[in-house]
Amino acid sequence: MNNIKAVKKHLIYEDNHLLVFNKQQGVLVQGDKTGDISLLDILKNYLKITKKKEGNAYLGLVHRLDRTSSGVMVFAKTSKALSRLNKQFKNREVLKTYWAIVEGENIPNEEKLINWLIKKKK
Repeated sequence: MNNIKAVKKHLIYEDNHLLVFNKQQGVLVQGDKTGDISLLDILKNYLKITKKKEGNAYLGLVHRLDRTSSGVMVFAKTSKALSRLNKQFKNREVLKTYWAIVEGENIPNEEKLINWLIKKKK
């Protein structure tokens, strides 16, 4: 996915402030000890090339998805947008919907599970 055509295929929305991207399963969101190229680096490179930026392009990571997950991700193209989006996530103003794909026998066409994810207290 490290080319412009591949990035554009999964790009959902872009304006002066935001970049919304459909992350595929198996793609690393931000750098880790594996040294694998991250989506953040790929998208910064995309901005640098398509916007003809000299030097590094700014792109703020608003939230993350696990490498094994796929889904829509929002990135901030300015520090002001990053600050505002971080505030919206912190104040729980963002609605997140998680879908699971399952296989097996006797699985209903649709089912709704409502539950909370909580952090373990130390």
